[in-house]
Amino acid sequence: MSGRHHSKTADVPRSAQGTLGNSALPGSSGAAIAFDGLCHRFVTAEDETPVLEDISLSVAPGELLAIVGPSGCGKTTLLNLLAGLEEPQQGSVTLFGAPPQTGSGEVGYLFARDSLLPWRTALENVCVGMQLRGVRRDQREERARSLLKAVGLGGFEGAYRAQLSQGMRQRVALARTLALEPRLLLMDEPFSALDAQTRLQVQETFLSLWERVGATVILITHDLSEAVALADRVVIMTRRPGRVKAVFSIKLARPRDLRELQSDSTYLEHYAAIWGELKSEFSTPDFG
Repeated sequence: MSGRHHSKTADVPRSAQGTLGNSALPGSSGAAIAFDGLCHRFVTAEDETPVLEDISLSVAPGELLAIVGPSGCGKTTLLNLLAGLEEPQQGSVTLFGAPPQTGSGEVGYLFARDSLLPWRTALENVCVGMQLRGVRRDQREERARSLLKAVGLGGFEGAYRAQLSQGMRQRVALARTLALEPRLLLMDEPFSALDAQTRLQVQETFLSLWERVGATVILITHDLSEAVALADRVVIMTRRPGRVKAVFSIKLARPRDLRELQSDSTYLEHYAAIWGELKSEFSTPDFG
């Protein structure tokens, strides 16, 4: 696992060293996701802004990959390319061996904001995607009730958005996304709007559900501790135009106790090593 962009690792603890550079998994022909020589620009009538440059990266089926980097480096653009909302301008993107398609039933997309429909109850919000796919009412409601119970919201099926806290809303959104049983789950800072205690609770809920369903996950986050705690690998992006600067494998056993990790020596070594590579991409120390 090597690439063209390298950095020194002499000061990184050996147990926390990652693989630096653009990273392809061994046997990447069976990868769930593959970016190959991807470049992308935002083009207007006045100018052209490079966003992503020479991204080559593979993600294994069932892997949870976290991507961190400064604002504007193209992290969300990567998700939009996978969701089929944008088309690659140079290089290629494949999802389960084929180009991404808009509206694919294999992809779920979870945002920072819950985007619940205020005129629908929690149960009806979880059902909405299944309803659009033509799932019978009794089947979709049974699955929605089961998921609401799994995310700790049993008894709140009839509550409307205005009656739910921010953390409860995000758990409804998580249940709504998982109800579609996606093979790929795209997560764009899904816990960022939550306070610290609620964030930990929702992260724990997400992990317990993900470990049961085994979907491939791409997580965008500005919280480095979250990236290390949740992911199998952490990708560091450079400032715009975004390139893959480093890829770190996280050597933490699963299942993980997020509350215990804060004092785990391996977790702390990973955090220090990744921050050591990441911090130079910020003009001011606003990430930690």
